[in-house]
Amino acid sequence: MNFVFFSPHFPANGAEFCDRLRKAGATVLGIGDAPYETLSGKLKAALSEYYRVADMEDYDAVFRAMGHFIHKWGRIDRFESLNEHWLELEANIRTDFNIFGTKVDFVKNLKRKSRMRAFFRKSGVETIPQRKCSDRAGAMTFIRRVGYPVVVKPDSGSGASNTFKISNARELDQFFRDKPEGVTFVMEQFIEGLVVTFDGLVNRDGEVVLAASHRYDQSIMEAVNRDRHMSYTCFPEISPEVEEAGRKILKAFDVRERFFHIELFETRDERIIALEVNMRPPGAWMTDAINYTFDIDVYAAWADMVVKDAAGGPYKGRYFTAYASRKRHIDYLHSHADVLAAHGDKIVHHQAIEEVFSRAMGNYAYQMRSKDQKALRQAVDYIHAEKA
Repeated sequence: MNFVFFSPHFPANGAEFCDRLRKAGATVLGIGDAPYETLSGKLKAALSEYYRVADMEDYDAVFRAMGHFIHKWGRIDRFESLNEHWLELEANIRTDFNIFGTKVDFVKNLKRKSRMRAFFRKSGVETIPQRKCSDRAGAMTFIRRVGYPVVVKPDSGSGASNTFKISNARELDQFFRDKPEGVTFVMEQFIEGLVVTFDGLVNRDGEVVLAASHRYDQSIMEAVNRDRHMSYTCFPEISPEVEEAGRKILKAFDVRERFFHIELFETRDERIIALEVNMRPPGAWMTDAINYTFDIDVYAAWADMVVKDAAGGPYKGRYFTAYASRKRHIDYLHSHADVLAAHGDKIVHHQAIEEVFSRAMGNYAYQMRSKDQKALRQAVDYIHAEKA
């Protein structure tokens, strides 16, 4: 298999994916904008060739890189970045070179929240009332139907960037005054609840070969907008309601040989409501949380599925894994040394977060695992405790 990995240097875990592809037997070719000498040793060892482009948004340059690879290595079997930002570029390359995977005619269904709703309805999973938010009159029509508060967010893109809760007419007017030009927004009814996920791998026959679930402790929108820390837990077992909803949504989208990251609301009255679908590895260290929870190498499981069509598993959850971040501007009660001394037996990883991800993920984060969920909860509370 000739596998072109686009942007293998960013995010940093691209090196892990490339390494496992090589170990599974693929010829791994990279396209990126970083100088070759700045690539990690592991990434250099995984790549059979690296083609640098000055601007990764320049489609003609990427197209020429593909032409070079085909001339030198023969037919290209896969083109992936595993990154939401490059979904449309990937689809265009796959369409132009007839490569397996999502093509141009389907990619907008994965990128636009307004398009996702049709698939949620097809799946039979409850979804959030929504409409495109182009002017105040249309917004008021929607608000008269669902009432305040509402949430506005970009139709395209992931994460909580430019996502706002609007609770009254004054805040609505402020939103339309400040709304960035050229960005299409959707408006949704505000749902009181927390986000749970259904994450994993689906093979080329549409079968789920690995499934996991995370639950956030806070609203990511609030964490971003208020510049607060956040935490989540990866569970060794998935609730039947979350798994049923997740599998129904996967079946409706009928996507093959991919990671999936499905976000759902779990409400106080225990309803499960579809929120968003991302056909990529989950972010915020969740890929590694799956590793720690199941005691596996999910990077290798993905590579073996892609290269060898391997089923993998069965995968059994063994631990609870928690993530807890800190923000630089918050005055915490316990120092970093205190955290390591008090909970070092549970901490499996800790490091600073790249600035580009820090608004949601925090400036520094700890990842912990334990078979005792209560002990993990106490560790998260200890990390987040603030001075009076």
